[in-house]
Amino acid sequence: MTNENYTGVTTGTVATACSIAALDAILDSADVACVKVETPKKTLDIIIDKCKKISPFKAYAIAHKNPYNDPDVTVDLAIVSTVELFDKTDETSDVIITGGEGVGIITKPGLQIPVGEHAINPVPRKMIFENLKEKLPKGKAAKVTISIPEGEKIAKKTMNPKLGIVGGISILGTTGVARSMSNEAYKNSIVTQLDVAIASGIEDLVFVPGNIGEKLALQNLDITKEQIVQTGNFVGFMFEEAEKRGIKKFTFFGHMGKLIKVAGGIFDTKHAVADGRREIMVTHAALCGVDRDNLQRLFDSKTTDDMMSILDELDVSFEVSNSIADAIKDRCKQRFDLDLNVVLVDMEGNYLNNNHML
Repeated sequence: MTNENYTGVTTGTVATACSIAALDAILDSADVACVKVETPKKTLDIIIDKCKKISPFKAYAIAHKNPYNDPDVTVDLAIVSTVELFDKTDETSDVIITGGEGVGIITKPGLQIPVGEHAINPVPRKMIFENLKEKLPKGKAAKVTISIPEGEKIAKKTMNPKLGIVGGISILGTTGVARSMSNEAYKNSIVTQLDVAIASGIEDLVFVPGNIGEKLALQNLDITKEQIVQTGNFVGFMFEEAEKRGIKKFTFFGHMGKLIKVAGGIFDTKHAVADGRREIMVTHAALCGVDRDNLQRLFDSKTTDDMMSILDELDVSFEVSNSIADAIKDRCKQRFDLDLNVVLVDMEGNYLNNNHML
């Protein structure tokens, strides 16, 4: 499949489609089975699951995101739009957009939507507005309420709680189409952590690879969840974005098996992109005086935990871990203007190096 093809649609596109269907039901007094949605990318045909007129000036429509080749938690999620027409005045907008059940509310600054508003992002808002405006009868305005019945439940599987979006998911999308395994979309999601932290005046940030790192950091360090920034596999990207925003000093905390890759200059830590863990471990063990036979044992090991067990046996694990932590700092200094405190731990959260004081 080429980059010009799409494999799914965004929540913003489905919300827009439901809004069009509901308005059409009011105007035409008929159920709507399919609508055309104008997106920033192209015109899309969206199937409507259900559409019902409930009064002369009010109707609702339901649709869902079809499955596509992506681990998207919003796939198959029902999205509802309720549209109500009312007499327009000079003070009112042509289309008023708000959220209902299951659509999160912004509680922290730094996001694209102001605090107190529902988490319906700018592009979906614009799509709903532009697709409905031309259909409105003269002298009428429309109030659009987007609801997601399962939104609050699904939100627990997203980054919304960390970003201060409470009560549901967000209505997202920048092009109207959703691409399979979109790195760009994921990067856009995780980088907002930095904006929220800056807007909230949070200092002493702790960067971790993911949920395990966050859990161990909260367990070991005297910090709050608000201080934690997850990088995912995109360590280099997040460090670069931090530097752009003037964040020059923070703690990089995580399991040896993930952070060791950065010591080798690997800033995208996805296994399919690059590994090098055993080579890096063997190099630093050799620098710390480990003999050839044991270097071979390290090289033949399957996991970094197995390697650390061998180093413990040789009574050099602390020395090797310190060497790797120093290499991580050096690699980052070569690429970014950053002052890092590197903390390496095992899966139980035990410290492996001596740089664990915030």
